[in-house]
Amino acid sequence: MTDTFGTAAAPTAPSASAFALDETQAMLRDSLSRFLSDHFDIETRAKLLAKAHHEPPLWRAFSQQLGLLGAGFSESQGGYGGDLRDQLIVLETLGRHLAAEPYLGSVVLAGRVLEQADGPLARDLLGRLIEGDALPVVALTEPDSRHAWDEVRSTLHADGPDRWRLNGRKAVVHGAPWASDVLVLARSTTGGASGASAGPGGHRLSLVAVPMDAAGLTRRDYQTVDGAWASELALENVEVWTEQLLGRPGDADALLAPAVDAATLGLCAEACGLLSRLLADSVDYARDRRQFGQPIAGFQVIQHRLADMYIALEQLRAVTAWAADEIADTTHVSGRANLAIGAAPAAVRERAVSAAKVCAARACRLIGQGAVQIHGGMGMTEELAVGHFFRRATLLEQRFGSVGHHLRRYAALMAD
Repeated sequence: MTDTFGTAAAPTAPSASAFALDETQAMLRDSLSRFLSDHFDIETRAKLLAKAHHEPPLWRAFSQQLGLLGAGFSESQGGYGGDLRDQLIVLETLGRHLAAEPYLGSVVLAGRVLEQADGPLARDLLGRLIEGDALPVVALTEPDSRHAWDEVRSTLHADGPDRWRLNGRKAVVHGAPWASDVLVLARSTTGGASGASAGPGGHRLSLVAVPMDAAGLTRRDYQTVDGAWASELALENVEVWTEQLLGRPGDADALLAPAVDAATLGLCAEACGLLSRLLADSVDYARDRRQFGQPIAGFQVIQHRLADMYIALEQLRAVTAWAADEIADTTHVSGRANLAIGAAPAAVRERAVSAAKVCAARACRLIGQGAVQIHGGMGMTEELAVGHFFRRATLLEQRFGSVGHHLRRYAALMAD
């Protein structure tokens, strides 16, 4: 029997990308990969994540040395050009190195919200984010909302001509211990375009930017399963002024829906990088680990498991790249389709993103569990990287919606 994973032809996968890269994008990926190899490893990550209350370790370097925080934003907004695809390439590389930075929730999710919101405050906050001087996060979900971010009980009540009061609770706000500002989703008492999501009493969704040190905002920090940090937020009569509203009152759906889908696609890109590392480590371990006088890669059951993991990774890469192409704008920038998340029709965007997230969640479980099982007891030790990658894969499987959530959304869209 041929030892498929013991030969030079074995699918190692770590240097491949889910996306077809032009020269500039390849340079972006390679420079970030070199930087992370020189400055970041599992031991460093564990030390840096031991405490919540410090700046993310590489955040300013990402801005000042690498220009990563401005990638994907137009020059008119203070960025360095490009589109969402550049951010997907960054996330794929961050996933391969298991970087601790809250790039997904801050740059992709919060950044896309601020980009679409426009207005003086949004432009200022986006500019400071790109410079590395601010770290905004988005507070969407609440204790009972699970994956439905539009099931909101937090309220924003008018309290004067230009003043509002914000009350409510927000759950699992990723990166909040490091954040400078939080973009809070709440139901406002007035405003709203026709068709916006209405809650009890017809109240519609609004989005407001609140400094993390605002009076009335309290935070309970904790570590998530992957060792990163998140917070529960309690908001009690937080004073908000009209200029802190992002967009018009009641129109948060238009800002959030494409931004959440952009972040979900970004999660899929991160999973591509993370799972490629898990597969590569599993292949290497199976080649080196000997049992009964031969490498365990020679056993058919190990070969079949590695083959299943490889197929799942390649499927995820293909579907993620397809989803990015599906939502690309028909206009072209520098000879390629412009990946503007809000350009495609909502139904097309949502179908593509849900398909990619289902593949990502399934691949995270299959490859993550397979890697641990191939490594045996060593797979869950703190000293070995595979356990850390597995825990991150477990979190990615559920973040921005489970398999069931996205299958239901996809089925509903196909039925329309």
